[in-house]
Amino acid sequence: MVLLYLLFVFLSYHFAVSRVSRTMLSDMDTHETIVMSVGGSLIVPDQIDSGFLKTLKTFIDSQTAIGRHFIIIAGGGRTARRYQDAAGEVSELKNEDLDWMGIHATRLNGHLLRTIFRDSAHPQVITNPDEILDVPTDKKVVVAAGYRPGCSTDLRAIQIAQRVGAKKVINLSNIDYVYTDDPRTNPDAKKIETISWSDFRDIIPKDWDPGLSAPFDPIAAKEADELGIEVAIINGDKPDALTSYLDGEAFIGTLIS
Repeated sequence: MVLLYLLFVFLSYHFAVSRVSRTMLSDMDTHETIVMSVGGSLIVPDQIDSGFLKTLKTFIDSQTAIGRHFIIIAGGGRTARRYQDAAGEVSELKNEDLDWMGIHATRLNGHLLRTIFRDSAHPQVITNPDEILDVPTDKKVVVAAGYRPGCSTDLRAIQIAQRVGAKKVINLSNIDYVYTDDPRTNPDAKKIETISWSDFRDIIPKDWDPGLSAPFDPIAAKEADELGIEVAIINGDKPDALTSYLDGEAFIGTLIS
């Protein structure tokens, strides 16, 4: 029993030291790591959008060629909603049921992205944000997806950013700007170019709901606010705007900080 206990202590210590060492090596690495949440509305607006995927791959490949690394978190999109709607027509569902279907849709989309970047990506799709600490720092692309019910992949993006020490997160969506209201129903809605987290949180719902339509998950917004992480919401069909943001230039999109 004593030998087993000593072995357990040794292995626990070795694991802890190994993880700290990997984190220290990551901190010493000079490459810039970009945390990017890719909305499912871009990957699967109705059918899978291969045109967007080609644009995304071209952009990421061009950026990794100049030394940037990317952690990409996949959203669920129409795939999630179709499964949720179909199940809802047959049985009465709870929010946890809806969340789990959404989570698995993000994992399917995540595997699609990982396959597209198979030559440069980490071979596994990350679900638990803590797993990012175990990824070798030489991987140019890491793909992540949903983990647990109660929030969207926006929160996973913020949690991963916190773990790798990133202070910026890009949220790729299908809109150019966040607006003060829904511009499709309110012609007086005004676009927002910059906004504080406190003001942003005032214009979105306070609680998470699996069917929520908001530019950024309220749970993730609260976390980003507390951690001091800025989020740039940019249209994924406009790679020039994305490049401008990464280069510190004016860009088409909304900056929340």
